[in-house]
Amino acid sequence: MIGSALSALNDRTPLESKNMSAAFTNLLLLTPLAAVISYYDVRYRRIPNSLVLATLVSGLAINLGFGGWPGAITSLGGCALAFILMFVLHVFGAMGAGDVKLFAAIGSVTGAHLVLPTFFIVMMIGLVLAVYSMVRANAVRTTMIRVVQILAGLLPGWTIPRFELPPDQRHTIPYGIAITVGSVIATAALRA
Repeated sequence: MIGSALSALNDRTPLESKNMSAAFTNLLLLTPLAAVISYYDVRYRRIPNSLVLATLVSGLAINLGFGGWPGAITSLGGCALAFILMFVLHVFGAMGAGDVKLFAAIGSVTGAHLVLPTFFIVMMIGLVLAVYSMVRANAVRTTMIRVVQILAGLLPGWTIPRFELPPDQRHTIPYGIAITVGSVIATAALRA
């Protein structure tokens, strides 16, 4: 069994080996980032710009190093696509600006081809966090009423309501956790 696994590793093309090295390097960057961002987002409800900028620059450097100029273009495309996806949610008041910047930086690490699957995984983890936070804060009824108001606002002739951020942080979601943990899961699962 071990011999066949080693044989499979030796049978990889140089491109496959390079992709595996890039995925491993991405995981080395994203895993500690997930821990640090999660701490900051839970404790302070802020994501330091210095960490976001370091992630963006590291993502560009990793993709440039492993993929050359095409890798850098993929990295920039991932950054732009991730920014657009989260910015749309930010416009509706569902995401903070720090979450938008963080996901854009994560997009530079994963590259354009992994942004949509990563976004899907992040949304699923965010849903779990939202349900947990809603139940913990005993705000199920209020939250469901607001969801209905938002959905009604999508109808023609209606406007989407904007809700103020609650003063009690228990009623907000530290979405940096979903973004970073989702990116680690997506990178590990989809590049393996």
